Amino acid sequence: MITNVTKEKILNSDNDIKFKYMSKEEIIISIDRLTRFKFPEIKYLRVFKDILSTHLISPSIKKNEIEKLDFEKLKSIVELIINSSLEKLGFTLDSDFSINQKLYDYENSLFNITDNINILLKNKIHYKSVINLLEYDLPYNLKWLKTLNSQNSPSELREKYSLVNPIEKVILVEGITEEILLPRFAKVLNCDFDKKGFYIISAGGKNQVVKYFYKYAEALKIPIFVLLDKDAKTNYEEIKPKLRDFDKVHVLDAGEFEDLFTLELVEKALDKELKNISIMNNEVFKQNLPMAKKLEELFKTRGMHEFKKSEFAQEINSLPLNENDLSKEVKAVINEISIQTLNSKG
Repeated sequence: MITNVTKEKILNSDNDIKFKYMSKEEIIISIDRLTRFKFPEIKYLRVFKDILSTHLISPSIKKNEIEKLDFEKLKSIVELIINSSLEKLGFTLDSDFSINQKLYDYENSLFNITDNINILLKNKIHYKSVINLLEYDLPYNLKWLKTLNSQNSPSELREKYSLVNPIEKVILVEGITEEILLPRFAKVLNCDFDKKGFYIISAGGKNQVVKYFYKYAEALKIPIFVLLDKDAKTNYEEIKPKLRDFDKVHVLDAGEFEDLFTLELVEKALDKELKNISIMNNEVFKQNLPMAKKLEELFKTRGMHEFKKSEFAQEINSLPLNENDLSKEVKAVINEISIQTLNSKG
């Protein structure tokens, strides 16, 4: 058990704390996790506690004891470990914590955050040095982090570098096909999700969409756009009571997202597999079946590999597309997403 004396040492005397330095890679991984789009109370607590359990040597604190540390103490030890590790790597630390303030402001612009979690957000991790560790092939969030040292407008930088951040809107969809192709179709219509700050999440099914929506509607301050298949009207009714004025739900008229594909688009995607054989008169495509079922049947009758939605979506994603490849409902959905604002009605 941590005594009161030990707690005071943790808070007031750096000399009484012994720890293992973090490597460059460990710092980058921790900062990557801290700057992803996740609930702050989850990511900050998880990352800070992981750092303590991995790097703190003395005083010895068990995992269940870490849970009992107050947030100021937790923050102070993590600051010490990260900043000392940065100094060990050769960085000179100054008193410029402007990036920290930008991160604090950004998280609070996205989420409803408790006072306790804001204690962790008000840290003095030396991000100015951290960004000098970041080099190439970075995920969006770390590319965005590097821009926070600039005086330019965050939205201008997002537009210039397609950073997604700062996120302006969350788009909840059922499956991987929508996650892959909705941004691609939108780009054909000059609506670039990355440049506009539209963050798309595949929930993994209509029931999961409802769960995700409940969590995000409670926590987020920004709009949520929900796209549901035609058979999810019951799920829409579940979502309705939680809709805020600026949220919006579109239930597809066509059926599933794959049913929005035009035959011309499908034929383009199958061109290599079928070696220029037209599908227009194929009996399978004359049946009153969902597009995914038609494709499953075609793949079977042609002796092709197993039809997989994600692989087919990637094939479409790789094609040169134009506006004529998109159905009316695809265009309507993307138009709704692009015009939805904080003042729009759900």
